[in-house]
Amino acid sequence: MSDTLDRSTKINLLKEPVVRRLCEVLDKSSNKGWRKLGEIVGNERRFKVSSDDMEMCSLKVLELEGSPSRMLLRLMGERGCTMGHLTDYLQTLGNSEALQCVKPSALQILIQPQSVALISGHNLRLTCHAVGKSPVQYQWFKTKEEVPNGNSPDLVISPVHLKDAGFYICRVNCGETSEFSQWAQVDVMNVAMSYGQSYHSLEGRLKLVIQPQSQRLHVGENLQLDCGAVGRPIPRYQWHRNGVPIPNATKRKLMVPHAMQDQHGRYRCEISSSSERMWTNEVDVVIDDVYAIGGGSSEFFLNSIPDQLYATDKVALLIGNLSYQNHPQLKAPMVDVYDLTNLLRQLNFQVVSLLDLTESEMRNAVDEFLLLLHKGVYGLLYYAGHGYENYGNSFMVPVDAPNPYRSANCLCVQSILKLMQEKETGLNVFLLDMCRKRNIHDESTPNIVLRVTANIVFGYATCQDAEAFELSSSGFTNGVFVKFLKKRLLDDEKITVVLDRVAEDMGQFDATKGKQALEIRSSLSERRALTDPILPSDSADHTHSRQWAKAHELPESMCLNFDCGAQIKLGFAAEFSNVLVIYTHIIKKPEDMSFCQAHVTDFSQDLDVDPKEMNRETPEETGIYFLSSSLPQHCLYTRVSSLQKLREELVFTVCLQGTFTAMDDGPVHWAKSINIGKPLIARLDLHRAMRRNSCLQTCMMPHSPSHSPCHSPGPEHRLHLHHGLYQAQDYSRLSPQNNYLDVYERLQGAAGGCSGDSYYDNLSQSCYDPAYGSPGGLSSSPGRHSIPIEASDDITELQTVFINSLQLQQ
Repeated sequence: MSDTLDRSTKINLLKEPVVRRLCEVLDKSSNKGWRKLGEIVGNERRFKVSSDDMEMCSLKVLELEGSPSRMLLRLMGERGCTMGHLTDYLQTLGNSEALQCVKPSALQILIQPQSVALISGHNLRLTCHAVGKSPVQYQWFKTKEEVPNGNSPDLVISPVHLKDAGFYICRVNCGETSEFSQWAQVDVMNVAMSYGQSYHSLEGRLKLVIQPQSQRLHVGENLQLDCGAVGRPIPRYQWHRNGVPIPNATKRKLMVPHAMQDQHGRYRCEISSSSERMWTNEVDVVIDDVYAIGGGSSEFFLNSIPDQLYATDKVALLIGNLSYQNHPQLKAPMVDVYDLTNLLRQLNFQVVSLLDLTESEMRNAVDEFLLLLHKGVYGLLYYAGHGYENYGNSFMVPVDAPNPYRSANCLCVQSILKLMQEKETGLNVFLLDMCRKRNIHDESTPNIVLRVTANIVFGYATCQDAEAFELSSSGFTNGVFVKFLKKRLLDDEKITVVLDRVAEDMGQFDATKGKQALEIRSSLSERRALTDPILPSDSADHTHSRQWAKAHELPESMCLNFDCGAQIKLGFAAEFSNVLVIYTHIIKKPEDMSFCQAHVTDFSQDLDVDPKEMNRETPEETGIYFLSSSLPQHCLYTRVSSLQKLREELVFTVCLQGTFTAMDDGPVHWAKSINIGKPLIARLDLHRAMRRNSCLQTCMMPHSPSHSPCHSPGPEHRLHLHHGLYQAQDYSRLSPQNNYLDVYERLQGAAGGCSGDSYYDNLSQSCYDPAYGSPGGLSSSPGRHSIPIEASDDITELQTVFINSLQLQQ
């Protein structure tokens, strides 16, 4: 925050030393103190300081270290009093000592240098900017030594080397007055960049560049684990062993001299900044006792290393649809996608999180996701929004789906799984937070032929032919599924065990007990966990991975200089992969300018930008609810969504409006056109026509018995209910009059998604047939078992076993 406060600044932004000094002066003054100030403010009636308010202020003298002046200033600040108002009141009061407390000093540092972590070979820039009543001189220091040629506001070292790491400070002189800036730490890492990686921007999200490596030691040897992230401000570190923080292990490098066997385990480091948190890979440290076999020069040692499963990469696509054009609006998907994005990034997933996609945008997003998959990759797809399930196939509903909608308007999850299988992925996880009611308007039966693989996990937020719920609230809350999933997602357990525990937690939730139960279907044969470390494959083509990474890059923040002498900071943040936050901040204005404000305008018609919510003084006013605590203060904020629709580079205008003290002609305007290219997901051109290789190919294939042989499972193959949650309950608690829960699909029958029968009527027709999950036994109609399998003469038995393996977990 700037050290200078102009007349339009609210007085509750006064720094504590200034407030303390001012209160001391007003409290001790009898004739020109806080009580007289309160009378002046009350007589003007602009801020409505009443006699009751003055009585409340006077009672502060009864408290230990209580201050009536502080209470009065707080009340004035809450009611919108600015520095200009306060200065006028103090002048009317005639208290020159109090007035001097709020007047600018002869020398003020407006921009403080910020600590930074960066890679050797990049450019280092530290900035300190000050203003004074006469010309200002600068001198930079590294610790106690003057930096050669470091006599300008910007200290630039290009390129930076390991020897340049350390602590820097700037001394600012104005005549006989001098001030020191705050200290800035510079951490320089030597990192070999792999397959074209780049880290251009040091602002925005942390970027992990050094991962710890597994270690195998003998007792008494030294253990050293390294990690590192780049970013501004400089990251903080906390090492963990077996999930427990290690005391005093708060450096990039963890050093354990003379390691003992009880220090073996799984290690990872938590890396955080003021606004976010991430985790390194978890690595094994094995410390063996030495067992000598033989003697002399023929001596050797017996050791054992536990088996470790690895991912060659981890990628996740998260889609939350809430603003439907022809169907009921939802709330929870936005919150759920945001929370899961942050958790999955801590597990080192490459995550793209998208809101409100049309059918073509969803299909193109899935195409981009599929291009990232190759052998051994962990792929995760999460969807929250309207949906339905027909004949074992799950369908995700885009925001532009017609009323009623059918499979041709939606995306079939099983078709996406088929395409994922072709990539030989290591793990396929589908988390579907949607209703699974039958769509009576859709009689199609897609022919989706899946291969036999032992790496599939489905987590359904609700049972077959049932609804999913979101908590009713005036604010933003999670849906029921994610409410419990986010508490377990970071657990170092097999993914099915994690979902198992989520199901148990949901079963204890009174609001949905007997109404919504998590269903898990899995063919997973190995102990695959989302926490598994990443071991990149040398043979993989990383071209598209680099393109995907670019979809996460924010535009560089920039300083704009206007002809009048004002300087504006233009900054950017990402709320989702298709939602950009733009903020403007005045960092310098001419002395003769009494008012100065910068705002953005002239956005492309492709984007979703509400003019009424642009350039607001708080993030919440413009619809930014998740980043408000991490954005810089005292800015004007604008939220730009639907970036996936952007067809050209993003060009907009920054307008500066200023009023000069010596001019009575009103405000003067300046404008600059800004081009920031295609930010975030706009780089991937999801607006384009659907590709030839789109998942549409497998979503709309007509079912044909001749092409999809039907293998009915024998009576020995059974699906079991995961737990005893699916039972008759009192469903009156979900009446429309009850505000505790809202149903995702309460209106979907009318909208064209689900059967007209109510959930309560269908409950008695239990979804789970002893043979194949339907109340009346396995249908004789072709294609109505949940996942058809490729057939050949020698794998018929294997197919039946695989069908049975995709069952509810015990």
